[in-house]
Amino acid sequence: MGVLDRLIVTDAQWARIAPQIIGDERSRGTSGRDNRLFVEAVLWIVRTGSPWRDLPEAFGEWNSVFRRFSRWSHKGVWWRIFDAMADDPDFEYLIVDSTIIRAHQHASGGKKGAADQALGRSRGGLSTKIHMAVRGLGCPVRFVLTAGHRGDAPQAEALIEDLPAKIVMADAAYDSDKIRRTIKNKGAKAVIPSNPSRAIKHPLDKHLYAQRHLIECCFSKLKQFRRIATRYEKTACNYEAMIAIAATVLWLR
Repeated sequence: MGVLDRLIVTDAQWARIAPQIIGDERSRGTSGRDNRLFVEAVLWIVRTGSPWRDLPEAFGEWNSVFRRFSRWSHKGVWWRIFDAMADDPDFEYLIVDSTIIRAHQHASGGKKGAADQALGRSRGGLSTKIHMAVRGLGCPVRFVLTAGHRGDAPQAEALIEDLPAKIVMADAAYDSDKIRRTIKNKGAKAVIPSNPSRAIKHPLDKHLYAQRHLIECCFSKLKQFRRIATRYEKTACNYEAMIAIAATVLWLR
């Protein structure tokens, strides 16, 4: 089976993505060549976790593909595609959680230092943490990166800000008065277990809380993309782009 026999994007899916692409006939200046093949080349890297140098020749010269991927990352193109696809009309659930990603040794050494690249060092080595919010369909709508040792609760407001919801779910790591007030001010119901240290426990709707498994399933699906399961990118910008690409695929399925 040839490498081009396992392409990810169908014609119908490409029709949804194409309007967000730069460098085609609608853009000023030189038009990008073979945008669809380029996107498939990046998806091949994200799916297989292979080094850029191992990109099959059928997709073009690896360094040209990598440099174009980086340009799109810095221009926010991958984010724009993700935002366009992450359009869930069901605003009932918003589920928040995080997952630890082990970073490969090649991910270290970014120009601005580890602190600026969402990398942290602990006993397990270098790691990055993905903080994410998903909708009721189990697909991501927002995510942020931090170093792996950073706490979950401080990222909660950035994840849910301006996102409409009737119910916001999270585990006990997010149980704080501040987060509960933020959720209440959104006009939403907080479904969060009380921290054991609380003197007075908040009631928990266990039936609703059971739906929190959707974000665990989302993380599991994202980590099927090997370039997400292990971080190889030196810069947070490029790793965020990888996540946005994988998350976009989840919305297209």
